[in-house]
Formats: sequence, C-alpha cells, structure tokens
Amino acid sequence: MTATSEQINEQLVAFACRSNFKIKNISEYMLPKSKEAIYLHIEGGQAKLVLRPALEVFSDDFNAIDGVSRISGFFHSSEMTRFPTRIFKSANPIHYGIGFKITTEKAAKEFISQLIKIING
Repeated sequence: MTATSEQINEQLVAFACRSNFKIKNISEYMLPKSKEAIYLHIEGGQAKLVLRPALEVFSDDFNAIDGVSRISGFFHSSEMTRFPTRIFKSANPIHYGIGFKITTEKAAKEFISQLIKIING
C-alpha cells in the first residue's frame, strides 16, 4: 500500500512547503527558504513525488530510505512548468522530472527532510 496524497500533503505542509497550485491530478509545492519546486502527482489513487531531473544524482540516497522507490524513466507532464522540457512522443517539448513512489507516511517525512537538506545545503 502506498501513502495517500493526503498523508504526503500533510508532511509537505509540516515542513513549511508552500502550495502554489493544483491542476487536475498534479500539485506544485515550493520547498521552504528556496525556489525549488516539487510536484505531487496522483494517478489511480497512488501518489508520487516528482523532482527536477538535476536531482537524479541523489536517486540512490532517496532509494535508501525504507518505503521510497524511484520510478524508472522520467515522468512527463505539461503542468510541471518549473522543470526543463524535452521531446517525448510528439514534436513538441514537454516538461519532465524524476518520480518517487512513497509507501508510508514515515518515508514521506524522511524523503522531504532529506530533500530540504540537499537543497538548502
């Protein structure tokens, strides 16, 4: 069973992440004291956090957290406007990032905490 979007949202709010918008099944959050955006995507009742591709170098660190698993490949969505674009399945570029499935609320807390430490140095 995966952590619900409400549980992940609660953890994001607890860490003082600001919610900018919610469009369809994706929500944008800004990490505290930074201009780093992350996205919460819900599909089929399962939630995943999506980071910008430059943070891919930290994938192993995030995967080491019990209850976190990297989703293979890149996640694409036109709503992730703060992320870079690339050509994917069409002639027009689309925004993309790396997705992580979170299975517990504790894993969500550890993931967000570690991400904030990485971003804020």
